[in-house]
Amino acid sequence: MMAGSLVRRDKKSTAAHLKADLNWTDNSSGVRQLQELLDCVLNPEKPAADTEALDWCKCLIAGGEGFEEFCKMVRSYDNATLCGLVWTANFVAYRCRTCGISPCMSLCAECFNNGDHTGHDFNMFRSQAGGACDCGDSNVMRETGFCNRHRLRTGENVPTVPRDLLLMSEMVLPRFIFCIIQYLRDGYTEPDTSTERDLQKVLQQLEPQISFLEELTKMGGAMRTVLTKILTNQQIFKDLSMGQEENIYAKKNYEKYLSALKNSGLVSVEEKAQSGAAEPTIGAEAGAGAGALGLLGAEAPASPDESNKEEDQDGGQSVGQRKRVKLSSTAKDPSIMDSLKHKCFLEELLFWTIKYEFPQKMVTFLLNMLPDQDYKITFTKTFVQHYAFIMKTLMKSQESDTMSNRIVHISVQLFSNEELARHVTEECQLLDIMVTVLLYMMESCLIKSELQDEENSRHVVVNCSEPLLKNNTYWPLVSDFINILSHQSVAKKFLEDHSLLMLWMSFVSFFQGMNLNKRELSEHVEFESQTYYAAFAAELEACAQPMWGLLTHCKVKETQEYTKTVVRYCLDTLQIWFDAIGFVDEPAPNQVTFHLPLHRYYAMFLSKAVKCQGLDLDSLLPHQEMLMKIMVHPLQIQASLSEIHSNMWVRNGLQIKGQAMTYVQSHFCNSMIDPDIFLLQVCASRLDPDYFISSVFERFKVVDLLTMASVHQNAVLDGEQERPMLEGALTFLVILSSLRIHLGMADDEILRAEMVSQLCMNDRTHSSLLDLIPENPNPKSGIVPGSCSFEEMLSAVADFKAPVFEPGGSMQQGMYTPKEEVWEKEFDPIMVVLRTVYRRDVQSAMDRYSAFLKQSGMHTTGNPWPPYKERTPLHPCYKGLDRLLHCKTLHIVIFTLLYKIWLDHSNMSEHVLCMVLYLIELGLDNQVQEDKEDEEPCIEEHCHDSWFPGTNLLSNLHHVINYVRVRVPETAPEVKREKDPPPSTSAEASNFGQNVREAQVFSLVAERRRKFQEIINRSSTEASQVVRPKSNSTRWVPPGTPPQLVTEILEIRESMLSLLIKLHQKLSAKQNSLSATWLEDMETNSHAHGDGITAIERILTKAATRSRQSKRSIQEICGKVSPPVAPKKNSPTDKKTMDKDERRQRARERQQKLLAEFASRQKSFMETAMDVESPDAEAAMDLGATEVMESEVLYDCVICGQSGPSTEDRPTGLVVLLQASSVLGHRCKSDEMKKLPTTDDEHIYPADTCGAAHDVRLALMQRFFKDSSCLQSASIGWDGGVYVQTCGHTLHIDCHKSYMESLRNDQVLQGFSVDKGEFTCPLCRQFANSVLPCRPGRSTEVVSWHMPTNKKTAVLVKEVEDLQEQLGLFPTESNLSKEMESFIKDIKNTTQRKYMDYGKNPGSPDNDFLFMYSVARTNLELELVHRGGNLCSGGASAAAKRSCLNQLFHVLAMHMRLYSIDSAYNPWTRLTQVAQRRDDCLDDERPEVPMLFRDCPSLLIIFVLTMPQPLRKEHFICLVRMLYNLQYTQALASLSAKFSPEERQAWSTSGALKKNAFNAEKSYDALLSHVIGELSKVKTVYDVNTEVPSMLSSSVWSPHSIEYSLQQFCLPYLRLSCLLQHHLYGDKLSGCPEVEEFSGLAGCLGLLAPALQPSNPIYSASCLDWTVNAFDLMTQWCSEVTGLSDTQAKKSITLLVQDPQWASPHLLHLPDHYNIIFQYYHKKACTACKKVPKDPALCLVCGAFVCLKGLCCKQQGICECVLHSQHCGAATGIFLLINASVIIIIRGHRFCLWGSVYLDAHGEEDRDLRRGKPLFLCVERYRVLQQQWVSHTFDHINKRWGPHYNGL
Repeated sequence: MMAGSLVRRDKKSTAAHLKADLNWTDNSSGVRQLQELLDCVLNPEKPAADTEALDWCKCLIAGGEGFEEFCKMVRSYDNATLCGLVWTANFVAYRCRTCGISPCMSLCAECFNNGDHTGHDFNMFRSQAGGACDCGDSNVMRETGFCNRHRLRTGENVPTVPRDLLLMSEMVLPRFIFCIIQYLRDGYTEPDTSTERDLQKVLQQLEPQISFLEELTKMGGAMRTVLTKILTNQQIFKDLSMGQEENIYAKKNYEKYLSALKNSGLVSVEEKAQSGAAEPTIGAEAGAGAGALGLLGAEAPASPDESNKEEDQDGGQSVGQRKRVKLSSTAKDPSIMDSLKHKCFLEELLFWTIKYEFPQKMVTFLLNMLPDQDYKITFTKTFVQHYAFIMKTLMKSQESDTMSNRIVHISVQLFSNEELARHVTEECQLLDIMVTVLLYMMESCLIKSELQDEENSRHVVVNCSEPLLKNNTYWPLVSDFINILSHQSVAKKFLEDHSLLMLWMSFVSFFQGMNLNKRELSEHVEFESQTYYAAFAAELEACAQPMWGLLTHCKVKETQEYTKTVVRYCLDTLQIWFDAIGFVDEPAPNQVTFHLPLHRYYAMFLSKAVKCQGLDLDSLLPHQEMLMKIMVHPLQIQASLSEIHSNMWVRNGLQIKGQAMTYVQSHFCNSMIDPDIFLLQVCASRLDPDYFISSVFERFKVVDLLTMASVHQNAVLDGEQERPMLEGALTFLVILSSLRIHLGMADDEILRAEMVSQLCMNDRTHSSLLDLIPENPNPKSGIVPGSCSFEEMLSAVADFKAPVFEPGGSMQQGMYTPKEEVWEKEFDPIMVVLRTVYRRDVQSAMDRYSAFLKQSGMHTTGNPWPPYKERTPLHPCYKGLDRLLHCKTLHIVIFTLLYKIWLDHSNMSEHVLCMVLYLIELGLDNQVQEDKEDEEPCIEEHCHDSWFPGTNLLSNLHHVINYVRVRVPETAPEVKREKDPPPSTSAEASNFGQNVREAQVFSLVAERRRKFQEIINRSSTEASQVVRPKSNSTRWVPPGTPPQLVTEILEIRESMLSLLIKLHQKLSAKQNSLSATWLEDMETNSHAHGDGITAIERILTKAATRSRQSKRSIQEICGKVSPPVAPKKNSPTDKKTMDKDERRQRARERQQKLLAEFASRQKSFMETAMDVESPDAEAAMDLGATEVMESEVLYDCVICGQSGPSTEDRPTGLVVLLQASSVLGHRCKSDEMKKLPTTDDEHIYPADTCGAAHDVRLALMQRFFKDSSCLQSASIGWDGGVYVQTCGHTLHIDCHKSYMESLRNDQVLQGFSVDKGEFTCPLCRQFANSVLPCRPGRSTEVVSWHMPTNKKTAVLVKEVEDLQEQLGLFPTESNLSKEMESFIKDIKNTTQRKYMDYGKNPGSPDNDFLFMYSVARTNLELELVHRGGNLCSGGASAAAKRSCLNQLFHVLAMHMRLYSIDSAYNPWTRLTQVAQRRDDCLDDERPEVPMLFRDCPSLLIIFVLTMPQPLRKEHFICLVRMLYNLQYTQALASLSAKFSPEERQAWSTSGALKKNAFNAEKSYDALLSHVIGELSKVKTVYDVNTEVPSMLSSSVWSPHSIEYSLQQFCLPYLRLSCLLQHHLYGDKLSGCPEVEEFSGLAGCLGLLAPALQPSNPIYSASCLDWTVNAFDLMTQWCSEVTGLSDTQAKKSITLLVQDPQWASPHLLHLPDHYNIIFQYYHKKACTACKKVPKDPALCLVCGAFVCLKGLCCKQQGICECVLHSQHCGAATGIFLLINASVIIIIRGHRFCLWGSVYLDAHGEEDRDLRRGKPLFLCVERYRVLQQQWVSHTFDHINKRWGPHYNGL
């Protein structure tokens, strides 16, 4: 066969040959050959994993050229103008709200960085579901935001594609794609078949093929055009899909496909009809409608009509006939169905993509094709056809989360484009499909509603515990729906289609009343269901979001009709709902649902209609009876909120509180509580006010409380619940009558009010404020034109507080705090109450308010009351709301409450009074316009009660009420008086009978019923259809017989005004608090802020100014006020309560005083003990300094509290923290910080650090010199040295052991490990891990021990030598020595072995010796660093204040005495004597280290530690002097090496002349010349360095510069000696200016006679003190160097030139913009594993790039960050996490989150880059981080530590 021979030939030549054939005009033979070849190559029966076929395709497509070159060729014809880059989850992309038209717009980093977005509102984000770059697509974003590449319309100037280039592709690819489809058909198995179903495996095998398709799409526009043709061509599909007749495999394959179609319920209508399953229900009216529903098909063959069958749930209880959704018969086209016979590759590919649950690769391929417009349209249509099928697959999927993300990844690309969305809506009935699919989806999880009438309810609601709702499975569909509704053209279509609106309303009604709560009355609920999350999410996403979407298109007059339609359907659906739940007029008790989406739709469309469309409210309202029904459920929610906060629902568990909070929470409030309150306001403005007020008090269950009697029975509430419920009811009325959010406030005013209320509760960060302010009706990104932007408003109401750093270590964010005038004029407690999720926030706002008043001096005494705020005027439509404040029922309630408060009845509170006064004031400010004359009360009104003559509050205020009839229990105090009224004048007597008649019982319930009947009679036509239960006002009386109620008449004789004035007296506790003339004296402005007294005065003033009658009454009452007397009843209880209050007040004051005292004590303790930073004067804690003079040092044990000396038997110890530190090793020569590399060209070189330099030096010495001598010539501990710090507290070591035992037994361990010896100081809680034993007290002979002496230096030198000869006495075995040994062990365990073993034989005494004296060196050096690198500041810095160096030296010395220095090698002799030449040692033994190479500070510490303790000060000074001589000689030698040969010559000769002068030994020129002379004897010394001077000294050395460099060379040695002297002998460090540091230190150490005037310049040579001839000694030292053999000399001479000065340690220098770091490092590959880490991190000390938690770089079970911290910082690591912008600290086995040094423009951190705003370096924070690193205080300042288990 022809094909066979082709297959065996070389691929390239075959391809070229075929391509040539096909180019001829008659290409039939070529075509035939190619087809045969492909039949052979692309054989779907071969395993997919075989890549041979793929290689063939690549070659054929390229037509014989290399595939890479072919790709390049095709790319050059790319005409795409869109970017279209597709990304998957976790990709970092950008979104610019300024440039976006659609809110879903996103850009890839490259397009973003190449576009100009300066000053725009953009952020970076991590993609959740994947996405694609919109650059170049003007439908989604404005062209100004395009990047440089896509701004040019590249399409125009691209040459046309030559025909032959893609010829082969057009022939080969259809077969290739079909081959993939065949594999997919073959591999698919249904989920319910018994075989093991592994779709992933099939996909894995196809990976290379699909990747190849993806590669093709990336070749640009030319190739995409070819692919589009192939994917959408119906003919090609027809030819290939069925398979040729003779091919059995192909036929089977096709049958598999058909069966898959069948199982998906996607068989078209005609096929159903043929198969005899046609549904008889399809009658004339529904035939056409079957389209969209039939589309949903049947889930399983058993039930041909899913939506019409009854389902048995809840143990056989039928749900009742599910209503079959009827579609209107117009415009719906059954042809939707045919399209599911797949007509092209694209359709079948999508089908399999869905079947395989959206594999990522397929999704990416389908999306990569989108830049091709033809493809985009076809694909969108195909997607819409498969929409129902997608939903079914999603519902069955196990991985619904992943699948949801993938679906949205596709749909958001299609539906964000308005043009496309409109096109599909018109052509494919997109809206019908979406709504029907959503309905169908929700129908799968309905249950019977139990709201109201449980038995007979016909309403069904979604079941919130179904996985569909719990897992948010509906999310992708709802999100698509919201997305398309954001397009005006689509939304208008939706609003115009009445049948769709009806469908949608029925969808919304599934959520109406879901998640019903029933109050548990007997015992606590066993299982707290958390379904409320699902319920709130569902209402917000599935109901509220689409509602807001629709509302944005109903903003102008032209859209009035839409609103009317929606409102009409809302009311119809509500009516259906009321009927379905069997609602009449009373809500069922003890039930509440927070979900009333129908009510809220109605409310929001009403609000829009009035606010934006100028519609008249009344035209949209139903009749009164319907309004009464509508009001019931929202009111029920408000009452329940109050019940929940009054703990009446406590048996339902915490979740009910969670619901109450979510309901008012910022993301939900504008879709929940705001519409509810607005709806209640509408009802209140249209219903009878008396009826409304009565309903409110009845719902809140406080009717029984509203009686004049002092005792009452409440049938429904416990005593302790009455007060909070009454407060709730009154607060609700205040909110109802004063909230204006939907009643006339402009959007700007709303935004301002929201912002002020949030800021008043607490200072807020910018991001939390953005989060807390409800999004609608104010989108926060300033897209809405004409609205004031968030930022402008914020700067108008708030001041910015920059982020401060508190010394305690807690980091503050930048905060906004209300401006003063906002507190003064705009603080609105009502808004705050409405918006608080936690009750404590209200209190917090009030506390802040009173603090402001105190500070500004507006109100200084007592607690201020919430201020009263004037309201914006009501919109004319809602004027009726004011009638609430002017109705008799409310006035009676107010009167009753004022009376009860005045008489101190139980359950009255300040809050109740406050709200009552607020209501009165609102009434005075909002008068109802009446026609009648205000002053003359109208007499004709024959009301059923005679409490008040009219309804106007102003005239009712001064109306006196004489008698009231009350129902009281027999036991009440009111009953015990004589029945007759007191005798009185005849005039009164004649009135009396009338008064008794007047004294009506006031019953709210009766009142409400009466009004209700009136309304019913008014609309009697409707009433006839509803059977009403008899009204019975005693329904709530529980079983059990309460005491009998009797009717009594109380004599009151008060008006509201007189009660107010009496309350004023009561509050101010003065008899005549208001004089008769006070009204005239008032200034009106002082009333705005204050307490209850001010509030009452304000009300009286307002009443007086607004009505002459009131003014008269007030003056009259003020004239004759008398103290309050309860009616006919002594008032011992009154007195008692007053006393009680007073007692309480006094107790409170006492408590305040105690607390204040306690706080100040605590503060002073914190200052002394805890301060970590502030340098104070020397504190007495410096043990070892101040107490030296006393005979015995006493220590306090912080555990047992006893005070006493430290003894051998019972030693005391200091609480210390030992930590290994490499801070010293990271110092550099220059004071500049090293830069963090942010490009590939920048690097950091670690070689110039102090640690590296010392390592090199020691290694060099060890190469040439004797090891034991090397180990005494330099210190280690620059890296990994042990630092000891203490908090200064002491304890007995035995107490400490028992303390540790108790910690070990205590299971609740904080973040430290007791097994590692860690603990916190029992007194100050500072972290510690060891105890440093204190040496026992000293006797009196010590005094002489550091007196100055007059001995000659030579004598002292001899004494020192003798002391060194003494052998170390082994300390006697005692508790103290044991403890000291264990402390030494602790020190050794603190650091790693590699930092201790520097000797040739590890563990040798020499090695140990080196480590021990280096510990002392490390601590001295670190203290120097903490003091700023010098001792100029003098005094004691914080480090010295609690220094433990003295005790540490003692312990080290005890240990070091165990090693004696061999006298033959004792450096002291070589330092002070000119030795006779010894014979050189044997050749094989290496020489000792020459003195000039040795480190003087090390030698000093070795001498001090090895000499017998205590060391006399004169001997110490002697040591310092002798070593200074050596240090000075080293300085001269080092300096001379820097000279050029000529300069050396010059200085040598000039100095030689001075050698014979009398003070030659103290003149630097003579000595310098001598050193040069001696060292020049051997050529090698200066030759080695010949190349150096050219670099170092271009300038000529002057005497001055020589003196300066000598001083600089000796300074480090002097500083260290001085510090050592300070710690050993307690000498004060005197401060001095930096210029005089040298002379200051020299004087301090006694090297300079104090006689020298500091005014003269000091010569460093004058401090020298030679005991033998200087020149001889120097000659000896130099000869040690010149005597070395050549090889040694050459290498080791570099040891001469040393520079002991180091700059202070720094962290790396970071760039100002975080983006620079992020962009470079987040894609950078790890150096170790060569992969891009999931969590990259940077070491801020050395710049290393590491994988956080990366398993790839794990070594021996330790992850890379921990490893690096051990290597770089001796177990301290500071890492910046690139993807989170935060810094973590690793300290040993623990870690903590430190915070971020990068803040946004508002001073906030952005942890995990969630907000993605630009971040900038906060220099202050970075300084603090560095300071904590240098001072080793991470452990003390950061509180939240946890173990990392080596997993970071």
